[in-house]
Amino acid sequence: MKIIIIFLFSLFTFRSAYSANFDLQSISVRGRIAEHTVLGKDAPVNFEEYDLAAHIKLPWYSYSDLGWSLGTSLMMSAGVLSGANTDALVMSLIPEITLKNDVNHFMLDVGVGSAVFSESRFGVQDFGKALQFALTLGISIPIYKNLGVGYRFLHYSDAGGYGPHTTGADFHMIEFHHRIE
Repeated sequence: MKIIIIFLFSLFTFRSAYSANFDLQSISVRGRIAEHTVLGKDAPVNFEEYDLAAHIKLPWYSYSDLGWSLGTSLMMSAGVLSGANTDALVMSLIPEITLKNDVNHFMLDVGVGSAVFSESRFGVQDFGKALQFALTLGISIPIYKNLGVGYRFLHYSDAGGYGPHTTGADFHMIEFHHRIE
């Protein structure tokens, strides 16, 4: 990890900036494409999730003369989680660190935040309670003007906080987004 950080900072000459603006970066539609495990273990229920998400640029960012920027954003989403004949409203709020090429709009983001479920039990699978941790890793590329496509890994769980009987869920998702900035 230390080598990666040294490489990034030696490759680019970043200049830091701060803006009081909270700019909308993109809006996206996402859907689950695969996964029936929970971080390597079999999940008792197969889920589907479809949602809408918005990325909001937070005030801190650094940029380089080569067209790369490193910054922070906030991903907010709302959608439907379905499994075992149960549907639930899912809303998440996830702060992220983003690495973005400002020339061709390639973007990589990683974040940890929280999600709230309107239902916490789906058949035999129990999430424990409504409040869950949410982990995400995403990559996106432009396909035409301000339109892009991306892949997102999303994990929901209580990290064992509600007891040993709970199980989380993993999602491999495809997302289509419209870049605002």
